[in-house]
Amino acid sequence: MSDDTRANESGEALIEVRAAVKHFPIKQGVIVKREVGRVHAVEGVSLAVRRGETLGLVGETGCGKSTLARCVTRLHQLTSGQILFEGQDITGLSRSQVRPYRRRMQMIFQDPYGSLNPRRRVGSIIGDPFAIHGEGERDERKPKVQELMELVGLNPEHYNRFPAEFSGGQRQRIGVARALALKPSLIVADEPVSALDVSIQAQIINLLDDLQQEFGLTYLFISHDLSVVRHVSDRIAVMYLGQVVELADSEELHGRPRHPYTNALLSAASVADPDQAAARQRIVLTGDVPSPVAPPSGCRFHPRCPKAQQICVEQVPALKARSGDPDTHLTACHFPVEPGEDLTRVTATIPEEERAE
Repeated sequence: MSDDTRANESGEALIEVRAAVKHFPIKQGVIVKREVGRVHAVEGVSLAVRRGETLGLVGETGCGKSTLARCVTRLHQLTSGQILFEGQDITGLSRSQVRPYRRRMQMIFQDPYGSLNPRRRVGSIIGDPFAIHGEGERDERKPKVQELMELVGLNPEHYNRFPAEFSGGQRQRIGVARALALKPSLIVADEPVSALDVSIQAQIINLLDDLQQEFGLTYLFISHDLSVVRHVSDRIAVMYLGQVVELADSEELHGRPRHPYTNALLSAASVADPDQAAARQRIVLTGDVPSPVAPPSGCRFHPRCPKAQQICVEQVPALKARSGDPDTHLTACHFPVEPGEDLTRVTATIPEEERAE
């Protein structure tokens, strides 16, 4: 991404990611462990989340969404690149130095069952942020915790219950209350509704929307469900195998997707109108997602792309605005999809043996 593009995106950025790279070493050996490879989880991601907006991050399982989220909140240390919070570089800060920033950015985790300690009472779980950051005495925390429980739609009288006594949706509300305790500016929601029933999903999404309006929160909302992301997001970034391949305003991306991968995701997304669902042409991608241990050369999507040509094997496409697109619509593709183009009738020109490399 160019410096000009980054400046336009992050004029009022709360959190900014610059050329983020995260690799996980693969080691073998019993006594002496040696590195035999690396998982390329995040590779050169640059994006900004503006103050007060919701940026949706979407992609298949294993594309690096959750890893990027943990890098943003400094739960993972970047291999290279920068994380800026309110203009301050927090990338290389020590645990003690980053602690003040943790008050300002919190996470809501995907699994409402696994993210809560079953042996502790709900009041203690929600009150942990107060205890960790030295906010008031123990007796002073109880009314604050009960206020948070009421805020997220839980009965304050259930303060002394254990997580097992709550439903999945109620447990996720506990996670939301814990994240709100220190009045953060940024909340990273890592697939917060994927483990819930559809009716409960709507309740949690509406709750997050109400809280954003009331407290001016900024969300990085992660999901693999484009219909959910469209409902909650101002802008959407689409990730594939560790890289952002398309970034645009929510309605712009749904109305005029430019990357072949985004088109494939949209063709598989659920829609409420049965007539639209029946008329939709499903784009079926060939092959499996390549291994992040040995990602393809050039464009990482080229082994599965119906429009792939030789240049896609050789050159990494830049994430930039393409001809005819607004400056806010960025696509990383040598041959972006044109309006009305039918990808089911397009054939790649790369020999099968080269596509598999």
